[in-house]
Amino acid sequence: MSQRADPVGSARRSQPEAVQDEILAINTDARHLALQVALLVTLLASLVGVVTAFRMVRLPEPEPTAAMEGAVLG
Repeated sequence: MSQRADPVGSARRSQPEAVQDEILAINTDARHLALQVALLVTLLASLVGVVTAFRMVRLPEPEPTAAMEGAVLG
């Protein structure tokens, strides 16, 4: 298999271990926050969809009247 060039990884490996640990800690925190935001956006979109679905409930059929019966059969 060919190895991909990883400029960030090679730059990180050239840093002292304390810096590497801090980079990994920041990335871990950012990843958790990004996942939470993504889930929140999905949840809000689904709630908007449910509210919209309830707003689109079908109206009941109008009751036929005698005048309409004559016009339909006419």
